[in-house]
Amino acid sequence: MKLNGAEILVKCLLEQGVDTIFGFPGGAVLNIYDALYKYQDKIRHILTSHEQGASHAADGYARASGKVGVCLATSGPGATNLVTGIATAYMDSIPMVAITGNVALNLLGKDSFQEVDITGITMPITKHNFIVKDVNDLADIVRKAFKIAKEGRPGPVLIDIPKDITAHKAEYIPKNTDEITRSIEHISDKAVEQAINLLNSSKKPIIYAGGGVSASDASKELFELVEKLQSPVTLSLMGMGAFPATHELYTGMVGMHGTKASNMAVTECDLLVAIGARFSDRVISKLERFAPNAKILHIDVDAAEVNKNISTECYIIGDVKEVLSRINKGIETNDRSEWLSFIKDLKEKYPLSKDSEDLTPQYILDKIYEITKGGAILSTEVGQHQIWTAQYYKFTQPRTLITSGGLGTMGFGLGASMGAQIARPDKRVFNIAGDGSFRMNLNELATTVEYNLPIIVVIMNNHALGMVRQWQNMFYDKRFSQTTLDRGTDFVKLAEAFGACGFNLTKKEDTERIITEALKLNRPVVINCEIDRDLKVWPMVPPGAALEDVLVGESDVINN
Repeated sequence: MKLNGAEILVKCLLEQGVDTIFGFPGGAVLNIYDALYKYQDKIRHILTSHEQGASHAADGYARASGKVGVCLATSGPGATNLVTGIATAYMDSIPMVAITGNVALNLLGKDSFQEVDITGITMPITKHNFIVKDVNDLADIVRKAFKIAKEGRPGPVLIDIPKDITAHKAEYIPKNTDEITRSIEHISDKAVEQAINLLNSSKKPIIYAGGGVSASDASKELFELVEKLQSPVTLSLMGMGAFPATHELYTGMVGMHGTKASNMAVTECDLLVAIGARFSDRVISKLERFAPNAKILHIDVDAAEVNKNISTECYIIGDVKEVLSRINKGIETNDRSEWLSFIKDLKEKYPLSKDSEDLTPQYILDKIYEITKGGAILSTEVGQHQIWTAQYYKFTQPRTLITSGGLGTMGFGLGASMGAQIARPDKRVFNIAGDGSFRMNLNELATTVEYNLPIIVVIMNNHALGMVRQWQNMFYDKRFSQTTLDRGTDFVKLAEAFGACGFNLTKKEDTERIITEALKLNRPVVINCEIDRDLKVWPMVPPGAALEDVLVGESDVINN
């Protein structure tokens, strides 16, 4: 049957199982929106307040569901407004397809109204991108885009469609979706055998797991490896939830804001097993003193990550779930009681600090965990509140922390929470925010209200850009240049103006009541939590220092 390009696009989206699109209309995509109108009973379109919100929502949808998130924007500024969201997804390996309109083919390259070379702009931040110049190629391009976004190491793909292509007609032939097979072609039996030998012979192993474990749905296999090997486990920020934080062998996050137990364990181990993690600078800190006594075993689906930042003794390139399944068959039971006793002592000697008579982020996060019985999904903006969330909320399931790890995108959380809530209507979603980050995309409150998404935004309001202020406090002689935010914004009135509910939380004893009431409302809520401006994120590895030089509190700063 002959259809126009816009209808072919929508038909192909349906082939791929797409049920939700986040977007904002404009002239170059009018034909696409007309087609979406005809298929509104099959594809739900969420009209965000801004295209950046659409890209973050598609990202959050993908992170929470494991499916490909889809966003749509018009040409020019609509397309460029997606860029930050595309880059965010790229840095964290999130499967997403971004669709943009463009001016007609005969107007390309002529500085036409709302024309921009979006494929050129996004080339460094996509797995692949396409510009469609023939309507007969459109269906195959859409199918390829989804396959590329999902296979191997996931990531965003962009499809740019000139307006006349959406109007031209072509024969549409339905096709079944290609099955995405796990990447196993580079897994060698020799490397698996070498890895098993390293694991079995190790006396002081530690597992460092990242976002690749969740992306591969390999949490079960990781748990099995840990139980068999009897090894402590530390996680990257992106790895939160891949292994339960309630497990006795979990040591906490590793790196710049990792626990002292994790950082010391990495420093003292004889084998570091990196699984679906990329050894970012925030994990390594001082390179020459990172895991100085350890052999490195690296398991990752992306060959480009191996030996990039850290030299390995052994590596296996392939799907994490498949690799761990093979390794687990050869793991022997060995006595590592001395090593585990050392780890236990570290955890007891250097716990994360919680005691305070004042209202603190730690207390608020503990209460959210307690009231929801750990069943919530938490998205975050970026800053101190993000790290407190990773440190203090006990994530026990994958895909329950939705956060920008690689790019560190302030303004990410609210849009991402919308996508997560739509992907998982069975879960309650909290967006943990700072007052600085929240201001960046707070316009998406209008979207939460329009679609009655029962998201609870928890603002850790210290009236400052907290993380930058912390650095100014510690390393810039307290010159607080442009980090004080005494702007007088009333977040409760702001929430009410958008049609949401608002609460001010100023006393520790009111925390449980307000969170409980917010949950019962089952509608968008903003809780403004007034916290001390000078609260800091501890632990912290100073710039240029090694992991074992981690500071755990103010006394360490004074003594150093």
